[in-house]
Amino acid sequence: MAQSSRDRLEQALGRIADPAGEGARACLTVYADAARKAADAADARAKAGQARGPLDGAIVAIKDLFDVAGEVTRAGSRVLAEEALVATADAPAVQRLREAGAVIVAKTNMSEFAFSGVGANPHFGTPGNPFDRARVPGGSTSGGAVAVADGLCEIAIGTDTGGSTRIPAALCGIVGWKPSKQRVPTDGAFPLSFALDSVGPMARSVADCALADAVMADERVTTPEPVSLASLRLGVWQGMPFEGIDQTVSAAWSAATARLSRAGVRLSDETIALVDDMVQVNAKGGFAPTESFAIHRGRLKRNAAGIDPNIRVRIERGGAVAAADYIDMAQGRARLIRAMDARMAAFDALILPTAPIVAPALAEVATPEEFGRRNAMLLRNPAPINFFDLCAISLPLPRGGGLSCGLMLVGRNGQDRGLFEIAAAVEKLLAG
Repeated sequence: MAQSSRDRLEQALGRIADPAGEGARACLTVYADAARKAADAADARAKAGQARGPLDGAIVAIKDLFDVAGEVTRAGSRVLAEEALVATADAPAVQRLREAGAVIVAKTNMSEFAFSGVGANPHFGTPGNPFDRARVPGGSTSGGAVAVADGLCEIAIGTDTGGSTRIPAALCGIVGWKPSKQRVPTDGAFPLSFALDSVGPMARSVADCALADAVMADERVTTPEPVSLASLRLGVWQGMPFEGIDQTVSAAWSAATARLSRAGVRLSDETIALVDDMVQVNAKGGFAPTESFAIHRGRLKRNAAGIDPNIRVRIERGGAVAAADYIDMAQGRARLIRAMDARMAAFDALILPTAPIVAPALAEVATPEEFGRRNAMLLRNPAPINFFDLCAISLPLPRGGGLSCGLMLVGRNGQDRGLFEIAAAVEKLLAG
């Protein structure tokens, strides 16, 4: 007999409270009493045959940037915590999870303002990577990835602006999903970039990510059926994704693509010249720095010293972008989104390593220069997916006892359901 929601919740709460674990660094707010009531209600519905669907009673954590009615939304920032602006309502994504019966156990730690792929947070502590606690978890949804990997929750909800669900998923050995942006409302999620932000789940399986995604998108909730691998056409994105790739990632990647080939997948090498056009557009300043500067410029005047210097320097860069350049960027991006959609029509999905490096040691990102370099490497492969307005998923590659890395599948905008079905088949193959 399956364990009750309450039993699973108590196990999660026990792990969160364990002083030897990462609970204090991964979970910034713990909703123990409210979660127990929600779990008991889910169990009562299950007993009465009135369950609200497959997510009823699931133990879910949410990133620290989601609004919860009556609470201050910190977004991993002491400055925002001190401003004490109280949310008047739950974010729509959170509200939909509650309505589906999800048990919200905690708010999870993150890179301040969601503006880093490293996952370090000097204000609230950095949760240690599950495979080596002296290494970073990846960001910006750092606490969520560690919470899933360490069993502090079953599903974690994050945001993804340039890889913020997929990078920590790859580094922590779990599944991370970035939807087509328009499917899940970003209202009530503290913004980093209005143009690029999307809301997505992380979990131990493709199926759990698909269920949470469907609930948040207000779509019919079904488990994805794996497609036949023998008929699949996957384009291997050549060039940029493999520059500077480290040995661990390269070996895991080669083993995985060899298995895909043996399973009958048709792999074609694809050069995506549009990425050079993207680089030219972003050379004017990029969307995340420009938009985050607009969001935080008053805050920078009032309390710049209170912001993580590694984050602050990225926000400040956006202050030098002229309005005309921003408009040029937006127009250029719109054209490139259409071009990329046409480019991807020839295959079922693109495939590439989620990140070209494994999790850096905390000591390796201790200086601003090294932090900047490793951050850029972690963001490099996933960030174009947001620019081109696509959907994507990171699957954990078999580790063989070493550090974790991920395989990323990328689909056209709006083809989310089909990408989940492809991911379910690849996940099954890699686990076999």
